[in-house]
Amino acid sequence: MRVPVPAPDAAGARLCAGLRLPEKVHGLERRDTDPESPLTAAWGSPAIALRCGVPRPAALVPTSQLVTVNGVDWFGQPADRPVTFTAVARQVYVEVTVPPKYSPPGDVLVELGAAISATIPKKPEGQI
Repeated sequence: MRVPVPAPDAAGARLCAGLRLPEKVHGLERRDTDPESPLTAAWGSPAIALRCGVPRPAALVPTSQLVTVNGVDWFGQPADRPVTFTAVARQVYVEVTVPPKYSPPGDVLVELGAAISATIPKKPEGQI
């Protein structure tokens, strides 16, 4: 599964390296990514893909609608039927792409959010 590798700064790369991702998400086995990187992961087919250390989403503004799932704030794109969710208000942005086949995506966000909240510290209050 081809997953573009993000290029976080050194501090972001260290935080991403500490991310302990599950072997299964939504009942789907973890699979290899191409190129192989500690900053990417994928499960199932079509793949649920995760990228740690992505840039801040261009469309993210202070008034953006966020969805909070178990303490992790997610910004979904496109706004009307999101398939890409970015964990925001954390010291590193983590992007998760959930194919429409796995609707509703909330189950996936619950499973991956636990690893994110355990590893990636929140930003100071009010920062996204």
